[in-house]
Amino acid sequence: MSMRLVFMGTPDFAVPTLAALIGHGHDIAAVYSQPARPKGRGLAAEMSPVARLAAAHAIELRTPETLKGAPAQEAFAELGADAGVVVAYGLILPKHVLDAPRLGCFNLHASLLPRWRGAAPIQRAIMGGDVETGVMVMRMAEGLDTGPVLMAERVAIDRKTYGELHDKLAQLGADLMVRVLAALGRGSIIEHPQSEDGVTYANKISKDEARIDWTRSARELDCLVRGLSPHPGAWCQARGERLKILYCDPMEGHGNPGEILDDRLTIACGEGAVRLARVQRAGRAAVDSAEFLRGFPLHRGEML
Repeated sequence: MSMRLVFMGTPDFAVPTLAALIGHGHDIAAVYSQPARPKGRGLAAEMSPVARLAAAHAIELRTPETLKGAPAQEAFAELGADAGVVVAYGLILPKHVLDAPRLGCFNLHASLLPRWRGAAPIQRAIMGGDVETGVMVMRMAEGLDTGPVLMAERVAIDRKTYGELHDKLAQLGADLMVRVLAALGRGSIIEHPQSEDGVTYANKISKDEARIDWTRSARELDCLVRGLSPHPGAWCQARGERLKILYCDPMEGHGNPGEILDDRLTIACGEGAVRLARVQRAGRAAVDSAEFLRGFPLHRGEML
């Protein structure tokens, strides 16, 4: 059953969902996305990934700075949508916006709510050492990611990086949203209130968090590195040069935290050790450890 939808999203994570809704024949009345922002060395204004997809399909694009004013809310309501679909949009939706579509507004969130409500759920799940995560579609309420859940998909984290998990969840989420809308159209959806237990918040990643503290355990640093790879990237310094660590493997090993233990970039941690597997120097491409050492030899006993 085709629906008239308003889509609200901004980054790459939201693109598969919009593409899936277009592909399933839904009528996208308008796409809302964050305004173009200065990017790159020239600081030229760059449209968001969602905005580019909307433009490619000649869908009306709206990029308001805020939805708080009555004119913006009235313009949204006049679209006459059956439902609003929200994926990593980046603006708070006032109650008048949430209530405007006939069926309501529905958000795709990349965690197993109520764990990791907020801005950085994928990174926080990996950094927190979670065994699994997933995507959920919830009916939006005025609180932060507090609404009832309609459907969910779970996925094992294993040794995935943020980039790998991001892409997998984006695709899973797109399929999930399509199924939710189909169930809504049939009137067969069941909504499940979120538990009040186990609530955690996924705060934005701060710059300070990305610097590696070698006194932490190998397990913690492995989670940190994978949770920040490929960007912003966990980093340390070697001979005064900043190195991004994009992948590592926990190992047995003992030494002073930050000490290089062998000629294969095994680094002592507060507990155990990690072997650096993928490294990136400033202004260079990411390379495996063997190639890195050929151009930047580091020796046993040196400190990072």
